[in-house]
Amino acid sequence: MALFSRNKKDTTEGTEAVKAPVASKALPTDLDLSSVIIKPRITEKAVGQNDKNVYTFIVRKDATKFAVADAVKAIFKVTPVKVNIVNKTPRQFMSRSKGRTVSEKGMKKAYVYLKKGDRIDLV
Repeated sequence: MALFSRNKKDTTEGTEAVKAPVASKALPTDLDLSSVIIKPRITEKAVGQNDKNVYTFIVRKDATKFAVADAVKAIFKVTPVKVNIVNKTPRQFMSRSKGRTVSEKGMKKAYVYLKKGDRIDLV
């Protein structure tokens, strides 16, 4: 019989079908919730917003609002109402004192608004 003939015989006769291995139900895009939040951002503005139940965190570059909300709920045991995410792009500028270009790193910040009565103790 030729290699590419049209009349092929079924070669699977007498052999049992091999079952495919069962894959994990977790999606490949799922993140470990503890790795979503890098650290809390403690600045004068951020501490001032804590009275209004708004907390600021530095998060991973690939974090989404939903991942941040799930991480805050799992780690701090509070209920987030709203999450805003801000990308701060890296920039290079000329330093006046040093006379050379200085690099400023970029980051991704998340503002987490909590339900009234919930608190996070960061310090």
